[in-house]
Amino acid sequence: MDKAKIVINGYGTIGKRVGDAVSAQDDMEIAGVVKTRPSFEAKLAVDRGFDLYASTSERIEAFSKAGIEISGTLDELLDKADLVVDCTPGGVGATYKDLYVKHGVKAIWQGGEDHELAGFSFNSEANYDDAIGRDMTRVVSCNTTGLTRALYPLDLEFGVKKSRVTLMRRAADPGNIKSGPINAIVPNPISLPSHHGPDVNSILPHLEIATVAVKLSTTIMHFHALNVELEKDFEPQDIIDLYAGRPRIRFVSGEDNITSTAEVMELARDLGRSRSDMFENVIWKDSISKYHGELYFFQAIHQESDVVPENVDAIRAMCELEPDGVKSIARTNKSMGICK
Repeated sequence: MDKAKIVINGYGTIGKRVGDAVSAQDDMEIAGVVKTRPSFEAKLAVDRGFDLYASTSERIEAFSKAGIEISGTLDELLDKADLVVDCTPGGVGATYKDLYVKHGVKAIWQGGEDHELAGFSFNSEANYDDAIGRDMTRVVSCNTTGLTRALYPLDLEFGVKKSRVTLMRRAADPGNIKSGPINAIVPNPISLPSHHGPDVNSILPHLEIATVAVKLSTTIMHFHALNVELEKDFEPQDIIDLYAGRPRIRFVSGEDNITSTAEVMELARDLGRSRSDMFENVIWKDSISKYHGELYFFQAIHQESDVVPENVDAIRAMCELEPDGVKSIARTNKSMGICK
């Protein structure tokens, strides 16, 4: 295979970012992107040089009335593709599975779908080798991606005896005007523990993890407070040294006047990141602590972008473009400007 031909079905928050990331790679290219309606994002896709396709033939007329050129339908596009990255809203992606199978196209779904849909959940560091050559994969959610990046190296180096995580979740993405809360803290879910721990177990099944989650009146990032009981003894500097060597973890510090998620996003802007994206886990170095023999720290997760490099690596593994996960991560990071 020269360049893998990739379809992006759903050109919204995640889809447009995956589209740009795929375009930055030298071993894959965009065959086309798919939208259901003629939104500003559909126009931007055309402006970026992507061939735009309608989800069904019934949708074509709406694009024509909006003056947006359509190259065909998703059904037609899949005949030209090696793999489709489904970035449609949670629950919608599952409805396309039969169509993907019919066309014999490999498929990646996002964390809004159930693990059982693909039968395999992916994280670049934890199980790249297991994704090589697969026909179907699910890239886990932003929160699960962030937790796996944090817990996987800890488990390798020290052994995780038990992890307890409180997730403080953004209420909606910045562009979403339909969701709250405005002036409330919402247990989400109210029943405990939350689903995030079992989702981590879809990648790391042996890991002992319990999670609780609340929604806050913010749109810019998720925030995690982690408490981890390790099998081996450690000092905070050991954890700092461990995370310093991981490819998608970035340290920040209160000493540098980064004391909130707002300043983290300002850092992303100052780094010149497209859409102010922060693809890495952001860990406060000065929060890494040892208390009664257990590890504590804070991290922030940019929900709009942290899964994007994982999608690129999943494409590379499934299409057998790179047999070495470490090399794939390095290639993806370099092309996307994810640097230490």
